[in-house]
Amino acid sequence: MAANEDQEMELEALRSIYEGDDCFKEISPISFQFRVGDLEDTKAFLMDITWPETYPETGPQISLDTFFNNRISAETKQIILSRLEEQVAVNLGTAMMYTLFEWAKENQEALMEHHKPVVTTVTLTSSSEVKMHVSAAKKKEKKVQLTKAQKKRIISRTDNKGELPRGWNWVDVIKHLSKTGGKDDE
Repeated sequence: MAANEDQEMELEALRSIYEGDDCFKEISPISFQFRVGDLEDTKAFLMDITWPETYPETGPQISLDTFFNNRISAETKQIILSRLEEQVAVNLGTAMMYTLFEWAKENQEALMEHHKPVVTTVTLTSSSEVKMHVSAAKKKEKKVQLTKAQKKRIISRTDNKGELPRGWNWVDVIKHLSKTGGKDDE
């Protein structure tokens, strides 16, 4: 069989096996992501796997450089990758994706035994600072207050619905023509 036929058969098998499984995600027909562990698990990791054109005769490209894996140290990532590469070497020439995924799930504890979470710094703000920002935002949203005279002018110009009457800003045509003159005055 050609490599492409092997890839198509394995792709079809992966789709049927992992249909509805939120741990498996098909990025493209040759690129996949598989999460080992639950989302809340601190020892969970995400494998990003891409098939080269000659897969399964050559091994897939495995990467752990996803945002999900930011909390895993570089040393732990290297250990996981080397152990996965050993499994790839054992299964070379055969459809190995299911085998890799299941092996990673079964050996998650062993793969992550030297895991020390990478600590990222987060700036915490006190609740009083947050309340001050919220109250400042509320103060900016105040409506402009009108004086009594302004309110009376608006009411006198509007009808009972609060709308200005039709033509309120029109110019009196006859008055305008008497001041400017007509076309016949030349």
